[in-house]
Amino acid sequence: MDIIGAQLVNGVSYGLLLFIITCGLSLVFGILGVLNLAHGSLYMFGAYIAYSLTATYTQSFWLALLIAPISVALLALVVELILLRPTYQLGHLSQVLLTFGLAYVFHDLASIIWGSNVLSIPVPSIFSGSIAIFGQTFPVYRIAVIIVGIVIAVLLWYIQEKTKWGAIIRAGLSDKQMVSALGINIKLVFTIVFVIGGLLAGFGGVVAGPILGLYPSMEFQTLILALVVLVIGGLGSISGTLVAGLLVGIVETFSRFLVPELSMFLVFGLMAIILIVKPNGLLGKKVA
Repeated sequence: MDIIGAQLVNGVSYGLLLFIITCGLSLVFGILGVLNLAHGSLYMFGAYIAYSLTATYTQSFWLALLIAPISVALLALVVELILLRPTYQLGHLSQVLLTFGLAYVFHDLASIIWGSNVLSIPVPSIFSGSIAIFGQTFPVYRIAVIIVGIVIAVLLWYIQEKTKWGAIIRAGLSDKQMVSALGINIKLVFTIVFVIGGLLAGFGGVVAGPILGLYPSMEFQTLILALVVLVIGGLGSISGTLVAGLLVGIVETFSRFLVPELSMFLVFGLMAIILIVKPNGLLGKKVA
C-alpha cells in the first residue's frame, strides 16, 4: 500500500508538471485556434536559458525563474507579430507548417548554442531536502511542483472564466468580427494571449529542468506528451488540461513502475479510448 501511495504522489507530481508544460499550448489553441507546434521549442528555450543563468551568470534559480520565461515571452512576441499573424487568414495548415518548421530551426539553434550534452538545472537550496509521505521519501521540490501546478490551474481558470478579460478572450474566439465592432483590438488580444502562452512554456521549462533534465530533442518529446494531454483534456480547456495532465501522469508513472516497456503504449491507448468515448476530449467543447 505504501508503494501504491508513493507512486500516486509521483504520478500527481508528474501530472501537474505536464499541466504546467501544456497549459500555454492549451490557452493558445483555445483562444487563437492556433496549434503551435513550436511550443516544445519555447519550453526548451526556457530550460536552456535558465541553465545558462544558473550555471554561468547569476547562479540563482529564482532569477532564472523570472528572466527565462520573460525572455521566451519576448521570443513568442516576435514570432506572433512577424511570422504567425500573416497566417491567420490562411487557415490552420499554414500555421501548422510554419510552427513545425520553426521547431526545427529552433532545434538547430539550440544545438549550436548549448551543444548536445545532457544538462540539468540545480534544485534551489530551499527545496533540496526530502519529506516522508506514505512511508517513502520524496524530494521537497516535487511537492513544490504540485503546489505551483495547482496555483497556476486555479489562476488560469479564474481569469478565463470569471474576469472581463477572460470574457473578451472567449468572445474573440467565437466571433472576432463582433468583438472588433465593439471597439476591442482583437489583434492585440491575440498577441497578448500568444505571449502569455510563451511565458507559460518558458516557465514550464524552468520548473521541469531540475526533474526532467535538458537533452537533445527534448522539445519534440515534450511536444508529443503535451499534445496527448491537450487531446485527452479537450482542445482549449484549462480544466480539461489539468485533468488530462493528472491522468497521463498517473498512468505513465504506474506503467513505468509495473510494465516499463509498455508505458507509452498505455498512454496512447488511453488517449485512443477516450477519443472513442468522447471525441472532443474529457472537457472539450464541440469543434465546428
